[in-house]
Amino acid sequence: MEDVKSEDLPESAVETAPVAVAETIEGNRIVPTVSDAIPADEVARITADLIGVLKTVYDPEIPVDIYELGLIYKVDLDDNRNLAIDMTLTAPGCPVAGDMPGWVENAARSVEGIQDVTVNMVFEPPWDASRMSEEAQVALNWW
Repeated sequence: MEDVKSEDLPESAVETAPVAVAETIEGNRIVPTVSDAIPADEVARITADLIGVLKTVYDPEIPVDIYELGLIYKVDLDDNRNLAIDMTLTAPGCPVAGDMPGWVENAARSVEGIQDVTVNMVFEPPWDASRMSEEAQVALNWW
């Protein structure tokens, strides 16, 4: 597993202000919002660790991880350190549609400090290639 630290992430991935209980996705980056319920350094660590484990989950038909593909739409971390993740698929008929939420849940449960994880499959807005990171575009030769 790739070890991702908050200080190694681009500014768009982790805010340095007091960070949050609710995290949202901006583009394909997890961006904490402001809250004092969980210490800022812990949220930054959880965010970095979560990104690291999400980058270990791949769509078997595409050689790019789900994080860089932009399949993670929303992540909420509540005051009790429970995660709710909204994710999508590149296509509703994806052959691993029934399996991938479990893969994401298992990966997220491995993050230290997380109490529980719920993964919701959503299809609005529909995924399109504009959600991919530059890293994913390079890997897929989509320039």
